[in-house]
Amino acid sequence: MKYTKEERLDIGRKLYSGEITRRQAAESYGISEQSARDYMRLYRDVNQLPPKQAAKHSISAPSFQTPPAGMEELESMTKEQLIQEIVKARIAEARLKKGYEVKGDGTVILYDIKNIK
Repeated sequence: MKYTKEERLDIGRKLYSGEITRRQAAESYGISEQSARDYMRLYRDVNQLPPKQAAKHSISAPSFQTPPAGMEELESMTKEQLIQEIVKARIAEARLKKGYEVKGDGTVILYDIKNIK
């Protein structure tokens, strides 16, 4: 559908102000999300507004209200001990990815039958 410049600016204003999302604009006006984004940019450029800050949908580290269990033990370790624990964890992760787990001192290996080729 063809829209006049005024109509595109109106759609862009709604997008820029957050009244509607690009998906809602695409459904309501029969345009693509890319066109909706272009209309918002047109509105922004005509009115010399700063770029709209993108919503942050990224996954971030969890914020703990209380420290996780075992945190006191980790805090009391030296740098060398922490490095050793990280190395052990990475080795265990790599072994699990390959389909086996080592118990104790490494003499007992448990194989996951599902992952053996």
